[in-house]
Amino acid sequence: MSLIVYGLKNCDTCKKAKKWLDEQNKPYEFKDLRVDGFSEDDLSRWLEIAGWEILLNKRGTTWRALSDEIKNSTDASNVKALMLESPALMKRPIFDFGDRVVVGFTAKQQAEL
Repeated sequence: MSLIVYGLKNCDTCKKAKKWLDEQNKPYEFKDLRVDGFSEDDLSRWLEIAGWEILLNKRGTTWRALSDEIKNSTDASNVKALMLESPALMKRPIFDFGDRVVVGFTAKQQAEL
């Protein structure tokens, strides 16, 4: 299965990941979450494989801009709708192998790749 990397073109972590993949000669296709989009089925699969707690980016400005009411009530039942509405709520990059998903780009995720 080919690797698709989902992220945002201006995200520094995504840029580092793309550079690293290029240096490793690993073929991939990059898709910008906002420009190229993603399917609801993809999001459902990412949530199932990685878990919503892993996929939700609580460190970004999009999360911080949400009301406390929304932040305090976010859970598995409503996180998908939030992410569909605001893709920047997803931690990036998302490395999608089809049957496996790696979220983020720390040393741990690099080892998984």
